[in-house]
Amino acid sequence: MRKSCITTLIAGTLLVTGAALAQSSATADSDQAPAPGAQAPAAPAAPAPPAAKSAFTQGGIDFSFLFDGYVDANFNHPNSGFNQLRNFDFRADTVHVNMGKVTIDRAPAPVGFHLDVGFGQTFDVIHSTDRAPQAFKYFEQAYVSFKPKSWHGVEIDAGEFVTSAGAEVIETNQNWNYSRSLLFSWAIPYYHFGVRASVPIGKFTGGVQVVQGWNNIYDNNSGKTVGINGAYAWKKVTWSNNYYVGPEKTKTNDGIRQLYDTTVLVNATDNLSYYINFDYGRDKYIGKGAAKWYGLAGAARYAIGKKFALAGRLEFFSDPDGFSTGTSQFVKEFTATGEYKMNSWLMSRLEFRDDWSNQPFFQKRAGSAYNQPTVLLGLVAFLGPKK
Repeated sequence: MRKSCITTLIAGTLLVTGAALAQSSATADSDQAPAPGAQAPAAPAAPAPPAAKSAFTQGGIDFSFLFDGYVDANFNHPNSGFNQLRNFDFRADTVHVNMGKVTIDRAPAPVGFHLDVGFGQTFDVIHSTDRAPQAFKYFEQAYVSFKPKSWHGVEIDAGEFVTSAGAEVIETNQNWNYSRSLLFSWAIPYYHFGVRASVPIGKFTGGVQVVQGWNNIYDNNSGKTVGINGAYAWKKVTWSNNYYVGPEKTKTNDGIRQLYDTTVLVNATDNLSYYINFDYGRDKYIGKGAAKWYGLAGAARYAIGKKFALAGRLEFFSDPDGFSTGTSQFVKEFTATGEYKMNSWLMSRLEFRDDWSNQPFFQKRAGSAYNQPTVLLGLVAFLGPKK
C-alpha cells in the first residue's frame, strides 16, 4: 500500500510535468495568487474599470466553482494513515479530496449575500466541534450584507463568516503554500456566527464583531465573543490586527478566552511578496491560572513569469499547556512549495514539508518520532469571474 501510494505520487508528478510541457505555449492567467490574510479588513482600493461580462456572472450574481485534491506521502508511514498536526491535508500515503465548493455571491447594493457550500474533509474539519445540526457542516459561509450609499462605505454582515484572524485562508488557491501553517491550524478559529461591521477611514479600515464564539453556530454558553479588527494599508505594506475575547467553555461564562493576531504583509515588487504573522492566545481556567499558546510564522513567494512560483514558510508554535495540540510541546515546521499554473483555471503545487517537536509526538509506523517529513502533490481547479 505504501509503495503503491509513493508510486502514485511519482506518477502524478510526472503527469503534471508532462502537462506543463504540453501547455508551455498556451496562454496562462497573468494574475498572481492573492496574498494571504484576505479575510482581514483592508483599506478600500481605487475604483477599477468596468469588467467585461462573464459567463459566471448572471443577474448581478457571481458563481464560482472550486475543486481541490492531493496525493501525499509521509516518510514516517504512520500505521494510522494520518499526518499529525495537519488540518486539511491530514491523510497520509494516499490520494484524497480536500474540498469541492460552489460560491454564490452578490455584492451589497445596498443588500447582498454570500454563500459557500460544498463537501470534503475541509468541511468536516472546520465543523468538527460545532453543535449545530449535521446539515450545517456543508456551509463554509452563509451571510447577508447591508451597505447603503448613505453609510459612506460602512458594511454590516450577518450570518456565518470566516474569521478575520490569521495570515492564511481556508481555500488553497488563495494561499502561497498547499498545506496550512501551524498557526492557522492550532492558534486561531476557522469561522464565527453573528454580526460584523467594517468602517473605512482613508487608508485604515476598522471593524467590530459580536459572535457566538469559536467555530460554532449554536453557542455552548450564554455569553458572546467580541472581535475588534483593524488594517492600515500603505502603498506596499498592509498591517492587520485582530483581537477576540469572550467565554468559550460549555455551560459557563467563567474563564475568558483571548486571542491577539497580527500580520504584516509586504508586496515588495510585482514578483516578490512576504509576510510575518504572530499569534498569542490565553484561555482562563475557571479556577486559578490560564492556558497559553503563541507562535510566529514568516513566508515569502516569488513569481517566475506568469506560470511558475516558489514559496517558502518557516514558523514555530508553542503549546506549553497542551491546550491546542493535546500535548505540552514546542513545534517548528518548514515548507517549500513549487507552483505551476497549467492554464487559467487549473493549478498544481508540489510541496515538501517537515515538522519537528521537542516531544516524540509524530507517529512512525507503530512507534513515534520527533519529526514528520512529507511530500505532497496537489491539484486545484477554479472556475469563476476574474476579479
